[in-house]
Amino acid sequence: MTRATPRLRDFAERLISFEATRAKSSAATPAAVFAAIEKLRPTLAQVVGNQGFGAFLARALASAKLDFAWLRSVHVRPDGFWERLERLEDDVDPSEIAEGSVVLLAEFIGLLVELIGERLLLQWVRQAFPEMLGRYFYFGEGNEREKN
Repeated sequence: MTRATPRLRDFAERLISFEATRAKSSAATPAAVFAAIEKLRPTLAQVVGNQGFGAFLARALASAKLDFAWLRSVHVRPDGFWERLERLEDDVDPSEIAEGSVVLLAEFIGLLVELIGERLLLQWVRQAFPEMLGRYFYFGEGNEREKN
């Protein structure tokens, strides 16, 4: 079962776009999605440690790999950090990177929502992205309460 629902994909796209704009890069690069996920590490690692964080990443990656073959070359080490990211941009079409990255981040967010709920996750995202405007902190159109 995919956790990358349309509303979580929308949220993931906003985080990736924000991070890409902040870093002055393209959202169609692996760096943008991995940077967005890494911004969540400090808060989540305080709760579950780096190995727990890595377990969430590995699970999200396993789900996203089903639809995006290029993600099969990416791995999560036991300590929760990425490996084999180098040269992805040279080997993979940018549109595939963009779409797969959104699904990967949406899967990751979906796992966290299942564990801690939307409200706490949004608080953690606000901590990780303090410079992001509040109007971006909601999950799709179905959750109007979170827009304010």
